[in-house]
Amino acid sequence: MRVKGGIHTKKRHKKYLKLAKGNIGGRRVLYRSAREGVEKGLNFAFRDRRARKREMRGLWITRISAACKALGTSYSAFMGLLKKAGITVDRKSLSNIAATDPAAFESLVARVKARGAS
Repeated sequence: MRVKGGIHTKKRHKKYLKLAKGNIGGRRVLYRSAREGVEKGLNFAFRDRRARKREMRGLWITRISAACKALGTSYSAFMGLLKKAGITVDRKSLSNIAATDPAAFESLVARVKARGAS
């Protein structure tokens, strides 16, 4: 007597259809379309977890650059002086300071410029 795989097939189909929840049209209802959508979505999620880190660094640099320009200096000059002054603050923190507390960022830029001039 041969073994039929109906139980396992149904289980596998249900797994993909559950993961396809939130898709529109056939991608939610039809097994093959749902599986394609789920697999593509999982690939994008894997790739974009890494891409998000690059994008966030770019955003922080843009924010710091904008804050520096408002104070009459460039991003690269500011970062160079910061390193020369021995101040180790990461870009995420600098971006946060620039966005939430402009007075503190201004004092930091002034301190770095003063150390760089001497």
